[in-house]
Amino acid sequence: LRLVHEAFARDPRFNILLLPQNVGKRKAQIAAIRRSAGDMVLNVDSDTILASDVIRKLVPKMQDAAVGAAMGQLTARNRNDSWLTRLIDMEYWLACNEERAAQARFGAVMCCCGPCVMYRRSALASLLDQYESQYFRGKPSDFGEDRHLTILMLKAGFRTEYVPSAIAATVVPNKLGPYLRQQLRWARSTFRDTLLGLRLLPNLNRFLTLDVVGQNLGPLLLALSVLTGLAQLALTGTAPWLAALMIVAMTMIRCSVVALRARQLRFLGFSLHTFINIFLLLPLKAYALCTLSN
Repeated sequence: LRLVHEAFARDPRFNILLLPQNVGKRKAQIAAIRRSAGDMVLNVDSDTILASDVIRKLVPKMQDAAVGAAMGQLTARNRNDSWLTRLIDMEYWLACNEERAAQARFGAVMCCCGPCVMYRRSALASLLDQYESQYFRGKPSDFGEDRHLTILMLKAGFRTEYVPSAIAATVVPNKLGPYLRQQLRWARSTFRDTLLGLRLLPNLNRFLTLDVVGQNLGPLLLALSVLTGLAQLALTGTAPWLAALMIVAMTMIRCSVVALRARQLRFLGFSLHTFINIFLLLPLKAYALCTLSN
């Protein structure tokens, strides 16, 4: 940090704020936003590198006064580190170009991701007190900032958008341990803010309601399929071939469609993520749901 400070502190274009201690992302964001003066605020995570034209791509979307935030497309900066980073890079592509792109058709991206998102400062200023005072069961919330701030934007009546041509490369976990800890935080954040977001959905669009409900019911239905299959194996000694074939078929159809859309055969390999989803992420989401107050 000292080297970064020395490199930029004397440059009149930069105003660097050094807080007396590590107070977390949310309070650091708020300190910077309250000191800012421009019409737009660009949030970039410390492990992210932006393409040179990101600001030029995002600003036109923000010219509409109804837009409160616009995010760019995320890629894994360390994609070639391991098999896990390759899967995460494909996961990011799917999250951006399927989920966020679909939600953007209705001007309601449900989570503008922190590595690359531009906010309207006047909209932020009106939401900072709510953002700073998020509590869950009497405890201050110290994770899930991106999703919560997006939900507050939508609740205040602003549109949230996705710009696929604004590319940001961010470092992703290259080992299972850090990846699962990250997914645990994200799962808790999703469950918490989905409760807040559900109140918004009927006023946004019925397709968005279906999208969010489906995203939350989908893992539950997959978990029920797996548990039913295991129960069949334990009680009857017969393998649940029908359930297994259905999961395999849905996985291959999805990966094939994405490979065609992206024109990249590597997305066929994303089928391996199904094993991570079933054996690691589903139990982790169940644990997250039982420990929302942590």
